Amino acid sequence: MTDSLLEDLRDLAEPAPATLAERVVDGWVRAESPLGEVYAVVGAGGVRLLRTATYAGDLDAFLEGYRARHGRPVRPAPRPPRGLLPALRGTGRSPAVDLTDVGDFARKVLDATARIPAGQVRPYGWVAREAGHPKAVRAVGTALARNPVPLLVPCHRVVRGDGDLGQYLSGRADKVALLEREGVDLPRLAELAASGTRLIGSDTTGIVCLPTCHHARRITAPHRQGFASTDRARAAGYRPCRDCRP
Repeated sequence: MTDSLLEDLRDLAEPAPATLAERVVDGWVRAESPLGEVYAVVGAGGVRLLRTATYAGDLDAFLEGYRARHGRPVRPAPRPPRGLLPALRGTGRSPAVDLTDVGDFARKVLDATARIPAGQVRPYGWVAREAGHPKAVRAVGTALARNPVPLLVPCHRVVRGDGDLGQYLSGRADKVALLEREGVDLPRLAELAASGTRLIGSDTTGIVCLPTCHHARRITAPHRQGFASTDRARAAGYRPCRDCRP
């Protein structure tokens, strides 16, 4: 069997209870990701920090910075935590993540972001609304810029309200690479953004969606209608999709 299959089979088992040492000492591991090698720091509650090796720079400095910020010792872990490798390969759900070091608002932002499906994007305003703070769009951007576990909480799927992709923790090129890997049609998104089209509706169902919603992608050209806002779509007799909730 391949290493990836063995990893997937291992993930079917329940994780072992944390030992006393695991409760007071965090572990770190290397793993491969779509962006190359990453470093992950893991505590008893899950992955606490994940960074690409390129972004993190010198490993010793990265680990020392973690110790200084969190006040916890960190040592090499014997193996990656359950679910990490399949999640990074895109073949499984995210492993447990420990967000206890972020504030309540940031946790709500990250929870909302984690619900964005692969191959789809959502604007910052959508995340703000889903997090229960619809006017805090700029604060959402700040929270995502400090995301401790990118790739596991997919902040690369959040874009600007004008349709531009915006920035990313480790650079815009990484954001582009991740979205292309998930099958997002970036030239089409750029075309829609340039035309001011923010939503796509079907004149047969009367439903309007965000452009990357799986329902929107099934609308054939003769029945596709573009809208600049939900208000304009409602005025034309359309209702918002219950899945993507534009």
